Amino acid sequence: MIRDAGSGQRALREERLDADLVIVGGGLSGACAAITAARAGIGVVLIQDRPVLGGNASSEVRLWILGATSHMGNNNRWAREGGVIDEILVENMHRNPEGNPLVLDSILLEKVVEEPNIRLLLNTAVHEVEKKDADTIAAVRGFCSQNSITYHMSAPLFCDASGDGVLGFLAGAAFRMGAESRDEFGEGFAPEASYGELLGHSLYFYSKDTGRPVRFNAPSFALKDITSIPRFQDIKATDSGCRFWWFEYGGRLDTVHDTERIKWELWRVAYGVWDYIKNSGKFPEAATMTLEWFGTIPGKRESRRFEGGVILTQQDLVEQRTHADAVSFGGWAMDLHPADGVYSELAGCTQWHSKGVYQIPYRAMYSRNIGNLFLTGRLISVSHVAFGSTRVMATCAHNGQAVGMAAALCRGHGVNPREVPIQELQRELLRSGQFIPGLSLDDPADLARQASVRASSCFELEEFPPGSDVQPLDTSRAMLLPVSAGAIPAVTFLVDVAKRTVIETEVRESVRGDNYTPELPLHQQRFELQAGVAQPVRIAGGAVIGSPRYLSYILHKNDDVSVHLSDSRVTGVLSLSQSMNKAVAKGARQEPPEGSGIDSFEFWLPSRRPGGKNMAIGVSPPLQGFCARNVVNGVARPSSEPNAWVAAVEDRAPSLTLQWAAPKTIGRIELAFDTDFDHPMESVLMGHPERDMPFCVRDYRILDGAGTEIFTKTGNHQTRNTVWLDTPVHTSELRIEVLATHGAPAAIFEVRCYEK
Repeated sequence: MIRDAGSGQRALREERLDADLVIVGGGLSGACAAITAARAGIGVVLIQDRPVLGGNASSEVRLWILGATSHMGNNNRWAREGGVIDEILVENMHRNPEGNPLVLDSILLEKVVEEPNIRLLLNTAVHEVEKKDADTIAAVRGFCSQNSITYHMSAPLFCDASGDGVLGFLAGAAFRMGAESRDEFGEGFAPEASYGELLGHSLYFYSKDTGRPVRFNAPSFALKDITSIPRFQDIKATDSGCRFWWFEYGGRLDTVHDTERIKWELWRVAYGVWDYIKNSGKFPEAATMTLEWFGTIPGKRESRRFEGGVILTQQDLVEQRTHADAVSFGGWAMDLHPADGVYSELAGCTQWHSKGVYQIPYRAMYSRNIGNLFLTGRLISVSHVAFGSTRVMATCAHNGQAVGMAAALCRGHGVNPREVPIQELQRELLRSGQFIPGLSLDDPADLARQASVRASSCFELEEFPPGSDVQPLDTSRAMLLPVSAGAIPAVTFLVDVAKRTVIETEVRESVRGDNYTPELPLHQQRFELQAGVAQPVRIAGGAVIGSPRYLSYILHKNDDVSVHLSDSRVTGVLSLSQSMNKAVAKGARQEPPEGSGIDSFEFWLPSRRPGGKNMAIGVSPPLQGFCARNVVNGVARPSSEPNAWVAAVEDRAPSLTLQWAAPKTIGRIELAFDTDFDHPMESVLMGHPERDMPFCVRDYRILDGAGTEIFTKTGNHQTRNTVWLDTPVHTSELRIEVLATHGAPAAIFEVRCYEK
């Protein structure tokens, strides 16, 4: 029994914590930063002011995780983010293809609590900063509403991943809100004059069909006049969750301090919409539907942006500028919304894409005036226009991984964020699975680089045999093929023709060797076709390319022609159509306003499985870019080449062998498999037809030079596998035997070997 007779004043219990890195904000960026730093060996305190991790991705908001893949709606092929966020998305796909946000909550929590170097504080809001001097944070204080404890957290390094930038704000870090004028950075997409309007917040609901009539009586605060929402005719009873992303409000308010006011207006809107669906009489299909979940906090898009060593601008994105300190990448559209949100007469968003992904420099990830403060998430150092792209969650998470690794190097070298050795940071990130466009891993500690590499077989793309399906040429279609330097190969398609016609064909390349936007014609041919089935169309010409790259072999639209499809799928090869994804584009060709500084180009998009079959083709000479040596070239996904070893289709016992001139002692082996980096793996709501990617190796074993099995794995679905050998092996040979995949021919992107 506790009995207290009373006193004049009491203090809350206080707990003091010391760490190497304190991260404020447990959204995806903060969580990925924490996991990365902890795995790199430093102690982390991760502070989250909500009861769950994930921020806008969590069950409290329920926005799907997206980044450079942009719903597969742009020309950024194989662009899903790597490293920790890839691990999370692949795991969520494996466990949760239905997109249940509660399952995603558990996966995020599991990933964090599995790391012994992380101390997680949920329901804890930071409210005070202590400074060592004007430029240095010494500690932060936070209050946990669930246990009435005040935490005092000290560290040499801090990271603001809070979205609104509470840590940076309290510490005095330089920041901005609103849009810069067009003149400040020369951004054509920026407004003529600077203004304070912002992207607003959104709040969603889920509904379900109960199978019996359900009444709904709207609360008194629900919006009564649904016609005050200009887009009210877009409302569908079957939509739910973030398909209502356009329920947006608050862009003309202070999106930090007016959040509660904004939330109440969004509640009015969302309850009013549901009342309209249920009681207007215009949605008879809603008679048996009820509310299953209703958001209680809004998802935030924009508030403070902090100033770092550089400010990323529109030109960095559109021109795909290179940065010596690149540590991450983006590829979502420059996606800006009207300040009036749901009440605006304008379109709910304006999205303009780049021709490919762009680098994000490390200098955008630390404060320019607070020496020990990292920045990550949506508050990094970018202009308002560039923010329209960098703000999305998978990009934020990828940046978080860069910050976590940088923090570990800071501790290792005893330096502050701006003094991190960049080449070492890039190397450690590439080792951990981070993808940095234009960079390959040069790892002197990797013993595999010293080995000769051979395979039981190597796939050569000579033919995708026809299956039973044909596809009308109701739009232009193409095969995206990896072609070596030299004369381009001839490619033969098989077509059915309804009546005599002429078909136009073309081979195109991109201006940049690592892009996939087909914009430069290399070769054009016309074919006169007679009515009939299974006729060959052989595209052949004398064009020559100077370096390996992907080329698009195109059959242009012809309503009288259908092309035969194949059931064959292989790593690094896709079929495309000249089409649009209305979720992220207004048409099949991007046509921005004159003077905007944004490129015009066509969208060439793949389809999702089980669609998206390759076209039946013959290739002469065969494409040979799938050789064994790719596993040690330092790039672990398709870029300008497939960068993968792929076994021949007929190889029933595919294996890869590394051999050294003298025995090596090996204690750790790193493997990278193909989990289809072109797949966005949207985390919630959408639903997916498969749990595991067909190209991924499922079962494998590793043997030493004596044929002794030293490791075996069954049921793999992840991109990256780290094999720790209980007893290091001293051998001059390693053989990796692929025992099974999830459906496609065996493929491996990367093999690395280390002494420890």
